[in-house]
Amino acid sequence: MGKAATALVAIILIILVLAGGSDSKSANSNPATSQTASTFTKGQPLRSIFTDSRAPGMSGVVENERLQLFVDEGTGAIAVLDKQNGQFWHSNPPGRDNDKVASGVNKSNLSSQLKFDYYNSFGQVTSMNTFSDSAAHKQIRFESIPGGLRVTYQFGTAVKSAADLPMMLSLPRMEELLNKLDKSGQRALIIGYKETPDKKAFVRNDSALSGLQLERAFKAFEKAGYTQEDLRKDMEELGFTQEKPEPRIFLVSIEYVLDGDHLIVNVPVSQIEYPDDYPIGTISLLSFMGAAGPGEEGSLFVPDGSGALIHFNNGKQQYPAYQQAVYGDDLTLKMSEGTEGTKTEQAVRLPVFGMIRDHNALLGIIEKGASVATVNADVGGRLNSYNYVYPSFSLINKGQVTLKANEQERTLPRFQEQPVKTDFTVRYVFLGRDQASYQGMAKYYQSYLEQTGGLPKREATADEGEVPFYLQLVGGIKKQKQFIGIPYQTIEPLTTFKQAEEILQQMRKRDIHNIKLKFSGWFNGGITHKVPKRISVDQAVGGSKGLNGLLSFVHEQGIMIYPDLAILRANAGEGFSKNRDAARTLTGVPASIYSLDLALNRRESSKSPSYALSPRLVVPYVTSMLENLKKYQLSGISLRDLAGEINSDYRKNKQIDRSESEDASVQALKSIRKEGLQIMGDGGNGYALSSLSDITNAPMTHSQLKIEDEEIPFYQMVIRGYINYTGSPYNLSTFTGERQYILKSLEYGSGVYFNWIHEPNYKTKETEYNHLYAVNYEAWIDQAARIYHEVNDVLKKVQNQRIVKHEKLGEGVYKTSYENSVYIIVNYNNEPISIEGQTVKAESYVTGGGQS
Repeated sequence: MGKAATALVAIILIILVLAGGSDSKSANSNPATSQTASTFTKGQPLRSIFTDSRAPGMSGVVENERLQLFVDEGTGAIAVLDKQNGQFWHSNPPGRDNDKVASGVNKSNLSSQLKFDYYNSFGQVTSMNTFSDSAAHKQIRFESIPGGLRVTYQFGTAVKSAADLPMMLSLPRMEELLNKLDKSGQRALIIGYKETPDKKAFVRNDSALSGLQLERAFKAFEKAGYTQEDLRKDMEELGFTQEKPEPRIFLVSIEYVLDGDHLIVNVPVSQIEYPDDYPIGTISLLSFMGAAGPGEEGSLFVPDGSGALIHFNNGKQQYPAYQQAVYGDDLTLKMSEGTEGTKTEQAVRLPVFGMIRDHNALLGIIEKGASVATVNADVGGRLNSYNYVYPSFSLINKGQVTLKANEQERTLPRFQEQPVKTDFTVRYVFLGRDQASYQGMAKYYQSYLEQTGGLPKREATADEGEVPFYLQLVGGIKKQKQFIGIPYQTIEPLTTFKQAEEILQQMRKRDIHNIKLKFSGWFNGGITHKVPKRISVDQAVGGSKGLNGLLSFVHEQGIMIYPDLAILRANAGEGFSKNRDAARTLTGVPASIYSLDLALNRRESSKSPSYALSPRLVVPYVTSMLENLKKYQLSGISLRDLAGEINSDYRKNKQIDRSESEDASVQALKSIRKEGLQIMGDGGNGYALSSLSDITNAPMTHSQLKIEDEEIPFYQMVIRGYINYTGSPYNLSTFTGERQYILKSLEYGSGVYFNWIHEPNYKTKETEYNHLYAVNYEAWIDQAARIYHEVNDVLKKVQNQRIVKHEKLGEGVYKTSYENSVYIIVNYNNEPISIEGQTVKAESYVTGGGQS
């Protein structure tokens, strides 16, 4: 091959993103991934063990006592037969070929088991799916594995296309090439390129470049000696960019294993291969598993906040499809610049999703890769005729770096150095008629967590007891003051330890029991404290002596106290260096977190930020913290962020992905429990549940996304009876009145929660804590006592009891039933309603069953 031919194979200039900025490798670090095409073999045909007329064209390859697994060797589609009820669950809708809504790529996606997006060196995204980019080229390999089947897909081919030719040619360049060619070569270029209307350039005519004509065009460029340098000049002159024409070959496998009444689906990340210059961003798995058609009734279950249902064919195609990241945002990706708007969405706390039909249901449990997963769902009529829910996973994340030179700006992509170090595993549970509901799903998931150690062991306590009253007291905050005109920063005490005793005594006088006190702002500089590698109790709130006094008081009174601290968010100061200890974003800068301006709903970038701590320091910080706390007689601790937040660290050559960060958090939580401390966690993500005794700010609603139809207490149905919980503080919540708050507490089985200070409210003005606008305890304590007594009088009958059923009886009317047979019916409406032989007053409730 001559010089020109070599240039043609490498016909495009490779853009150098940044030194070290695009170090992405294939998951097995194989730099020659593009050579896979020559070694990929289809493998031997599968041996069909059994067949079924209801699965035409599919071979039965694996079975156990409960399930049979079928596969289509042409497309890779699978089907699972539940032998107990005869129900088939298909990875792809059987009637998809007749779908009148889907077309183009949406049509081929219906026949795909996996799709992925990959980036080019400019950060542009291209998608591939198993049907049109693998099965259509007969590039599927099947292998038997213990209990199941591995299906390996090769995506892409090494065949050249029109995209491998220059996208544009300048007028002088075209004249130069034509002058070097004979009539046949000139004709090939004239056919292959069209002159632009302004006659300043020639644009590639892809529609004319196929077959013999494409071959002639390649030969013309080769004969004319068009080089890589020529292309670089044309790109600069005409202002276009173009990718290097090389084979883009990808390999991805899906493993299917039958496990009792479950199907385990796994994508082994270590076996994913891709060209170094085309890293895979997101992988979507079994997008249409169990998809329901236009004539079916049922709902999609999504884990939005407390949980939500999307009814099949609800006609809401005008609204965005459902998409939420499991465990919320990664702050190194979402909030690093400090000027972004904020989201009011509820976070996804549990890595589950599902589909509910009249006689059966499908529950998906993300077992591996949850921290990098997103749950997606949509209804029929938008892209196709089907209702579906599925997980997608981030393999490699992308950021952007803006370079400035010679008064010009250029934005280039910056990629995660290595793929995430976790497989993507989903356990599909097939539920029969008796469990075909969100209640059945919640019960099954609860049992699954119990068996796998995902929930704390249930204590052998009495069935009844007082409902927790959660109280957060804010100790000290940082405040800017002046002395003879000179500004200085000090700790403003909002509640001292002695004042906390006074508030607790006032609560006792009002017969408020089972108080669980979270005390914030007590050490290392107030509520936005320095890192807890060492503990120094703030003198402004009473110092160590005052803390010990409060600890003695609460112990005598039988009150649990949980001193509150943050681990994952660090503030500048002693023991912390943002350059050394903060997590890095993909752009290489420390991940900064700015406070929120409530009026403008944006981050206040003019104020000093806090920083996302590198996950590599989480365990060492917790170890030091525990050592420092030994001098205090603590029985509990409140964690502001460790149970509800996960962040990555993209520090060069020291990357810690989100799955590794999750592991660090789990290890830290377990080390705290080993010290005998009860943990009150904020938020309550799934991986933290087994270590928690209490959860504050548990999700008590969904995000009210317009595609959703119904809010459900799925989260509560999973954890109640194992972990005590409450939502957000009533006095800082969006509830319009106490009746709605009481009813929500009764419906969801939640404790009561308030956030108070001892000092007047004005003390928080002109500080970074102006969100604490209505927290003086004197204004709330009588109402709090009234709310608590009403809630406690009902829920103490079901304290420590699991929720076994939740029903919507009518608009604004719900019934919650417990394992001891007690039930509560709440009526949120402004008018009384008669239901199940009882009259429920407006904004009120009735109870029954058990000993009620």
